[in-house]
Amino acid sequence: MSDIEKVKKLRELTGAGFKDCNLAIKESGGDINKAIEILRVKGISKASKKMSRDAKEGVVVVSGDNIKTSVIEVNCETDFVAKNDDFISFVKELSELNNEKNSNLEELKSTKMNNGKTVDENLVALIAKIGEKITIGKAKTIQNLDGLNNHYLHTVVKDNVAKLAVMVSLDTKDNSDAVKTFSKQLSMHIAASNPLALESNSIDQSIIDKEQELVTEELKNSGKPEDIAKKISLGKMNKFKEENALLTQAWVMEPKKKVQEVLKELSIADLKIKEFYRIKIGE
Repeated sequence: MSDIEKVKKLRELTGAGFKDCNLAIKESGGDINKAIEILRVKGISKASKKMSRDAKEGVVVVSGDNIKTSVIEVNCETDFVAKNDDFISFVKELSELNNEKNSNLEELKSTKMNNGKTVDENLVALIAKIGEKITIGKAKTIQNLDGLNNHYLHTVVKDNVAKLAVMVSLDTKDNSDAVKTFSKQLSMHIAASNPLALESNSIDQSIIDKEQELVTEELKNSGKPEDIAKKISLGKMNKFKEENALLTQAWVMEPKKKVQEVLKELSIADLKIKEFYRIKIGE
C-alpha cells in the first residue's frame, strides 16, 4: 500500500484532515495503527484546548417509549455544528445508550458505541474532527409502569433531535385516545408555559425567596402605606405561584380554563400527572 493510500485509509478510519493524516503516516513510518494513536494523542491535545471555550448551542435528544422515556442534552459552540451530520449521528446513538443507562452519565461515558470505542473516546474524536467544544449536559429518564409517558419536541433539527424537549408522565390505567391526546397537549402546554413545579407548594423555596425580594424592593420605592404594600405583596406572590405551578396555569389551548380543570373534565378517576421535565438549549 502506497503512502497516499495509507493517508486515505487513515482518513476513513479517523475522520481527521488530509494534512494531519499525512503527517501522522510520516511520523509513524507508514504504520497505520501507530498513526491512529498519534492522531488520537493530538486529538486529545486539541480537545483539551477547546474545552475552555463556551458551548451554549447544541441539541436535546429524546429516546424510549411510553413506559420509559429519556432525554439528553449535548452542547456545542455554534448552531452550524448542531446540524452537522457527524454530530447528529453521534447524539442519536448517544441518546439510545442514555435510555439504556437510565441517564447515569458516569456509566454512559464509559459505555462502548457501535464502533467499539467508548462514548468519551468518540466525544474526543468528534471534538478533534469538528474543531469545537462539545459537552454532554443534563440528562433525565422517566419510567412509569402504572401509566404512560409522552413527549413533545420543538424546533426539530432532525427526527428526535431538537432545541427544546418536554417529557410528561401520567398515572392511569386508562389507555384511551383521550388520555394520549391530553398527554401530548400537556407536553405542548409545558413547552410554551414553562411551569416550575406541578403544584405551588412544590416550587423551590429559593425561587420563592428571590421573587419575594424583587416584589419587596419594588414596593419599597412605591411610596404606598405599609399595610397596603403587604396586601399587594401577598397578591403578587400568590399570582406568581399560580402562574408558575402547572395545575393552576391557564391552559394554552383554552386560556379561560386552568390545567386542573381540563384534567377534571376528562372524568377519568385515576388520572394524575405524575411528573414532567422540560429542557431547552440556552436556558
